[in-house]
Amino acid sequence: MPSLAAARATNAAYEFSYRPIAVFVGGTSGVGQATAETLAKITHGNAHIFIIGRNRTAAEATLSLFPKPASGISDSMHEFIECDVTMMKNVERTTQLLLARIPRLNFLVLSTGILSFEGRTETEEGIDRRLALNYYSRWKFVHDLLPLLQKAKDEGQMASVMTVLGPQGAGKIDLEDLGLKKHFSMLNFGTASATYNNLMLEAFADRNPKVSYIHVWPGIVRTPLLDIFSHWSLKPANWLLRGLTRPFSVSPEECSQYMLWTLLNSESGVHLKGDKGGDLEPSTRYSGNLTEARTRLYEHTVDEVDGAIRRGRS
Repeated sequence: MPSLAAARATNAAYEFSYRPIAVFVGGTSGVGQATAETLAKITHGNAHIFIIGRNRTAAEATLSLFPKPASGISDSMHEFIECDVTMMKNVERTTQLLLARIPRLNFLVLSTGILSFEGRTETEEGIDRRLALNYYSRWKFVHDLLPLLQKAKDEGQMASVMTVLGPQGAGKIDLEDLGLKKHFSMLNFGTASATYNNLMLEAFADRNPKVSYIHVWPGIVRTPLLDIFSHWSLKPANWLLRGLTRPFSVSPEECSQYMLWTLLNSESGVHLKGDKGGDLEPSTRYSGNLTEARTRLYEHTVDEVDGAIRRGRS
């Protein structure tokens, strides 16, 4: 587990023997945006980076900060793909575009999410909006893009998936209510999101063991996620929350150094990581049969995502 200075130095000194291709889902702000920018800087602009999200203005502002590629290299190496990832049909459209556009994929970073205390809120596809962000869309991106990650590995290159959430929040889940349609609460949602991401990576690792799969807790980062109160009358509470958390929170740039260090220093297999790149306990703290849980969740997700896409197209 390196110090911030050591992580920065290691990242800055890293040299790729190939031009890395990276996809940042949720890269228009926060941890994803900062990590994309840090990768662009250490490669001096010579990386093919896709930012995927809803906010084109924010994405273009981020891309404008990236170092320009060396002369003679195509200037279309830093790109934005607009996608509302709460809708599975949109995710599928995006993955199909990427499969047609790029020959391989080295890094897939998934950091979408919102902080909300509302009850279950379904999209028109019938999936809870927050669970779509924290789990279903992430599963769909990994599932569809695994062939590109495998191609990178087959060529002797890095191939890593990073889901940014919170592996330490995992616990017992209800295998009879994996979509949280019967019993939705903030506690159930938080536990399910963390546990599903752990089980998701384990299931994909069983199928494609050569790829690196990382579930990482970023810590408390000073991002728009801390602005949990949207009503104008409660805006001062957001300022208060930022002030109270400042002593033990970090900037997105500081967090990105640890995120990138973790990406560059994780071997194949599943890794549960803390905010400084250290290993967390491997157990999901699920008290039942883990093999059954992985299988049941995977089968549920295939059915749920495929059904959502059909409903979205009808």
